[in-house]
Amino acid sequence: MLNRRKIQRGILVSALFLAGLLLGACAAEQPKSLGAPIEGYNHTSAAINRFRVNGSGGPNISPYSGGGKQNCCVSLPVRWQPGMTVIVEWEKDPDPMAGRYLPPQSEWEARREAIKAHQAKYTRHRTVVEVAPYEALGVVTVHFLPCNEVKVAAGATRPNLPTHPYKYPLRMEEPSQCTNH
Repeated sequence: MLNRRKIQRGILVSALFLAGLLLGACAAEQPKSLGAPIEGYNHTSAAINRFRVNGSGGPNISPYSGGGKQNCCVSLPVRWQPGMTVIVEWEKDPDPMAGRYLPPQSEWEARREAIKAHQAKYTRHRTVVEVAPYEALGVVTVHFLPCNEVKVAAGATRPNLPTHPYKYPLRMEEPSQCTNH
């Protein structure tokens, strides 16, 4: 009987020890990165048909607009790290108003050819962008600027707040010639 109690006590102590280890392991480790929603701001007269941040898609953006539409998600570090970058890829329609001048639906063959010709003018871009410093990870805001310049912020702030690192007007002056490319 005495041996049986010792065995039961040993099992109980071992079970409590293992439970403590498991609970401690769960509480000890914080995530190093999290998924953050992606939102875009287009400060140009072109349309951004689609864009991606580190392979994760963002919403399409009309000229001189943005915000309000978010796609999920791009994985970024919970804490900002110096020199942190992301890869931004996008497709741009330089003449989004051309759709007004397409042949009518009834002339489907001519319309299809006109759409193909218009789509041939789309441009595709890819760049590595440094992420602005942030205290806590939040919505990833991608700013498309004239001359295919891109800025990225990822903090717990919004473009209309004073804490946002970029204060660009939505409608930016576009130079007749770009010097950065």
